[in-house]
Amino acid sequence: STCSTVVLNGGDRCAKSPSGGNYVWLLIAAIAGIPFSYLRLIACNIFSEQLLIFSASMQQIWDEVGENDEERDKMLLQIEQECLDVYKRKVEQAAKSRAHLLQTLADAKIELATLLSALGEKAVVGIPDKTSGTIKEQLAAIAPALEQLWKQKEERVKEFSDVQSQIQKICGEIAGTLNLYEQVCKPVVDENDLSLKKLDEFQGQLQELQKEKSDRLHKVLEFVSAVHDLCAVLGMDFFSTVTEVHSSLNDSTGVQSKSISNDTLSRLAKTVLALKEDKKQRLQKLQELATQLIDLWNLMDTPEEERSLFDHVTCNISASVEEVTIPGALALDLIEQAEVEVERLDQLKASRMKEIAFKRQAELDEIFARAHMEIDPEAAREKIMEQIDSGSVEPSELLAEMDNQIHKAKEEALSRKEILEKVEKWMSACEEESWLEDYNRDENRYNSSRGSHLNLKRAEKARILVNKIPALVDTLVAKTRAWEEDRGISFTYDGVPLLAMLDEYAILRHDREEEKRRMRDQKKFHEQLNTEQEAIFGSRPSPARPLSSKKVVGTRANGGANGAPSRRLSLNAHQNGKSAAKDGRRDSRPVAPVNYVAISKEETTSHISGSDPIPSTP
Repeated sequence: STCSTVVLNGGDRCAKSPSGGNYVWLLIAAIAGIPFSYLRLIACNIFSEQLLIFSASMQQIWDEVGENDEERDKMLLQIEQECLDVYKRKVEQAAKSRAHLLQTLADAKIELATLLSALGEKAVVGIPDKTSGTIKEQLAAIAPALEQLWKQKEERVKEFSDVQSQIQKICGEIAGTLNLYEQVCKPVVDENDLSLKKLDEFQGQLQELQKEKSDRLHKVLEFVSAVHDLCAVLGMDFFSTVTEVHSSLNDSTGVQSKSISNDTLSRLAKTVLALKEDKKQRLQKLQELATQLIDLWNLMDTPEEERSLFDHVTCNISASVEEVTIPGALALDLIEQAEVEVERLDQLKASRMKEIAFKRQAELDEIFARAHMEIDPEAAREKIMEQIDSGSVEPSELLAEMDNQIHKAKEEALSRKEILEKVEKWMSACEEESWLEDYNRDENRYNSSRGSHLNLKRAEKARILVNKIPALVDTLVAKTRAWEEDRGISFTYDGVPLLAMLDEYAILRHDREEEKRRMRDQKKFHEQLNTEQEAIFGSRPSPARPLSSKKVVGTRANGGANGAPSRRLSLNAHQNGKSAAKDGRRDSRPVAPVNYVAISKEETTSHISGSDPIPSTP
């Protein structure tokens, strides 16, 4: 503009408006950072040629139009003002551009600091000092770092989102608020703290939750396995039972998809407890039915073929709850089958009550017989018949009463067992004593006949046993008296008081000893008489041979000495009638040893042998 003014006005226009073109060029020089004079020179050189052409054109137009100088000056001032406005606008645009770049640089630095703080980083390598270089150079240096931090932030945000999503999902599964196959909402990530420390905290929380989930899943599987086993034993539908707790617990879903919520665990635990209680009650019911079946079978002598049909019931009669693991062992239909069988046997038992009652009575009679206790079986049977025919007693009550009698009889027999064993030993010793007496009377006992060595051995044992009889009798008396004092009743043996038997045995033994002493004196008298006859007549007559010398020595069942028949105690004489009336139900053993009664004097005199028998009891 200035150059044009100089050209148009012969170079004096710059002097007329120093505040015009000079001001503009000063601003341009200041912005560009070059000397003002150099700038004007450049501008004039650039536009001089065009301005000259423009000026010539304007002068020609003005000349043709006839414009005066005032109008020409006014037009030139207007052109100059318009050029000035253009320069000002360009300067303002350049200033705004610089301010924008500065603001962009400041924002970039703030953003850089924010990203570094959020990511927990201290600095980024390669970023120059903030005061070095131009604005664009500084922006160019910061841009790659920002891009790198933005990528790192996006990756970090994705990691945080994944971890928080898993945490949110597991928490929802534990709380039971997350349904099967339901997707969790995308979590809100706090982008102000994306440090590795915070990420480690979330990952640690996730690991704890994963461990808790694994523990819960293990418990769920244990509960489900327990429900499966219990349902198998109880004969119940496993799938319907377990899906009532939660639909995800059936086999169609994967292990990781099963519900692990507190509610599911609680309901599973309650289901297992309920099934265990049901199993316990069913087992108790089945064992009661099995016991009833066995009792009824024993009552009615049910054959093994029929019993084997219910082996699956009786096999668990003594089993514990944990031991019953066979599928269907406690099914309801099995228990109902056992109940029906018990009911059938009960009805059958009612029709066979007399037979069963007589069987129990026979068992009771046998116990009394083995214990040598007196009982009137005929009266007992008549009483049973009367009770059954009259219907005054329920069959179950009658059997219970007889069972009670059998129990008491067994207890009574057990209390008598020790004394009875000693009574048996005593009677056996007395029998051996009687045999030994016969053996000693035999003059041919030392001959080498067949079986003589066996008799010798038996005689040795018999002498040892006979010598123990007094001590055995004393012990038997003491124990019998203690038993009677404890129970307040007399101890009887087949109806005879045992102490009376022992007292009579002691008396008879004493009489026997006296008889032996008399026999020894009589023998001495005969020997002296024979000696006198020998002195008178010169020869000794042969003694009389005892009748028993020809007797074969052997085991004697009930016979007395010298083959005499069995002789009972006088105290037992009144029992002969009762014993004969027992229909041969048991072998009526002698109440006392068979050699209680002493041999008569006449018989003794005719059977004296040359050898003295050893002392023995009657």
